[in-house]
This record gives sequence, C-alpha cells and structure tokens, in this order.
Amino acid sequence: MSDPLPTGATIGILGGGQLGRMLSVAAARLGFITHIFEPGANPPAGHVADRVTTAAYDDLAALTTFAHSVDVITYEFENIPTAALDTLEALRPIHPNRRALATSQDRLTEKEFLRSLGLNTAPFAPVDTAKDLQAALATTGTPAILKTRRFGYDGKGQARIMSPADAPQAISDMAGAPALLEGFVDFTHEVSVIAARGRQGDIACFDPGENVHKDGILATTTVPARLTNAQATDAVLLAARILNELDYVGVMGVELFVTPLGLIVNEIAPRVHNSGHWTQQGCAVDQFEQHIRAIAGWPLGDGKRHCDVTMENLIGNDMDRLPEIAKEGNAAIHLYGKSETKPGRKMGHVNRITTS
Repeated sequence: MSDPLPTGATIGILGGGQLGRMLSVAAARLGFITHIFEPGANPPAGHVADRVTTAAYDDLAALTTFAHSVDVITYEFENIPTAALDTLEALRPIHPNRRALATSQDRLTEKEFLRSLGLNTAPFAPVDTAKDLQAALATTGTPAILKTRRFGYDGKGQARIMSPADAPQAISDMAGAPALLEGFVDFTHEVSVIAARGRQGDIACFDPGENVHKDGILATTTVPARLTNAQATDAVLLAARILNELDYVGVMGVELFVTPLGLIVNEIAPRVHNSGHWTQQGCAVDQFEQHIRAIAGWPLGDGKRHCDVTMENLIGNDMDRLPEIAKEGNAAIHLYGKSETKPGRKMGHVNRITTS
C-alpha cells in the first residue's frame, strides 16, 4: 500500500489503554475513523474511538471481522499473540512491522539485535535455570537484575540481585519463565528519544527527554535533557539507525543510559511511549499525531520543540492532587478515563510548560 490514506479511512488499533486513547484522539484530528480491538470491557480508548470490538486475541472470527473493517492496523502494546498477528496480517497491513514486534517482545532478541548494530548495551546473559544464573553472575557480577524475557513492564517481572545470596529468590521470582540477567550500568541519568519513520523511509526525531523513575515506573520526563550537543546528536542518530535496520513505520521509544563512556541502549519500544507525552504541549505535531501520520503514509511533522516541558505521570493516589494541579497556570492535564484508582496505576499525566 503506497498511496497515503485519505481522510475518512479507518485505522485499527490493537489495545484500548491510554495510548490507544490518545492515538484515537490524534487520528480524529486528522479526519480518520478509529476502531479499537480490546479484550477488556470499557477500555479508556473506547470513550473516544468510533468503534470498539470486545473480544479475545484468540477469537479468530472477531479478528477477521475487525481486519475487514479497517484500512491499516497498528497497536499500543507489544505483547500481542503471534497467532492473532498471523490472522490480521493476511488481511491488512500492520505498522510497525512484525520484525519490530518480535525484536522487542523478547529481551534477549532485543539485546542481540542492538549488539548486532554495534550499539552498546548492559552486559547480559540468558537464564533458564538456577545453574544458568550462577554462570551468568560470573559474567555480569553483582549487583545485577534478573528479568523475564517476555511480558515485563513498569518494573514487573524483575528481581534485583545485590549479592550472590539473592540468586535463589530471584530465580524463584521468575516462576520458571525464561529470563535474562543484566549487569548494572554506571549511569548518571536516563534519557529517551521518541523517533518516527514514515512509509517512504523519512525520519523525524523529537528532542531527547530526561527520565526519572520511581518504584520501577516512569515518574517524570523533562526536556531539554542534560546532554551535550554531541550526546544529543548521537542519541538521535542511533535511534535512526535502529528504525532503518527494522524498516520501521511509526513512532518508537528508545531508552538510553548516559554514562561517562557514552550512550548505552536500555530498551526499545515499538509504539508511542510514556516518555513522549511531553510532545503534546511542546510540539506542533505530538508523538501520537506523528505515529498516525507515519502509518497513514502522510508527511511527518518535524518534531521541533517550541517550549520546555516537564511531564509528570499521575499514578494511583496522585489523583488526590488533581484540584491543586488544576489551579496551576502552566499545567495541561491529560486524564485517561479509568474508573478505579489503584496503587501503581497510571491514571493520567500533566505537562508543565516551564519556558516559552
């Protein structure tokens, strides 16, 4: 499919969470229709999308009907079953592509891919058994962190190993799942690049943002990040290299550790990314519109930042602060429409403009 999608075309989105919600809003601004496919009832994206299919990812009949109703398919999270993708891809184009998904779904595959490009990562070793873990610790040393190879996010599926004595509990925490041991990296701070690649191979990157995590969950992203001009250039160039190698179409988040010896790639996310929410107030074309433009075959926005922004996630009881945040003159509030507040649950975010 080479022609740009016309307004009025339908974009299918796998997943109905907050990222799907914000993608739907961006698509609507460009005149597109959105159709969400989501197993859970009453998803946040369903409040703003044109259509919602509530069905499991193993419901092949529902997947087929969904695919026939849309012109292109994208997704808001990585862990989509392979069989579902097989069914959908036979009927409609999926952006980003299957290789990008397969690479990011498995931490070992991802690390090996990044190393194949000559990019630096944390030291790592695959771990399936307690014996593997002992051998891996001999390679990485401690402290280290054991992570499930698949299905981990926001600090879930991870166990810290501060000394060899922690190894038995860490392997138990994996509950038999294939894992990856990563050595700790001596970094000063973490940054991320939100990068986009269009269907014709054009690339546009937003300014790197500086991330702060709390309890394994992103707390704030601030732009500009503390980077030299050379570091900022390197960050953008390596993100572009990843996109090109994957023949990627859409927006990707690339997380990086800043170290005295250079930039180390932490992980990639083949979708719009939490650390890119600042673009909603900082740029004329935000990451969500950029993604829709890319998968629709439209020209990309240039990603230029017109102000400094700090994005703060509103997690769990942070919602109690909402009345005070609403009084702030420089704060733009984005809520996700989730009915129940839970500890650790992302309920929304606020973008604070810090300069004009």
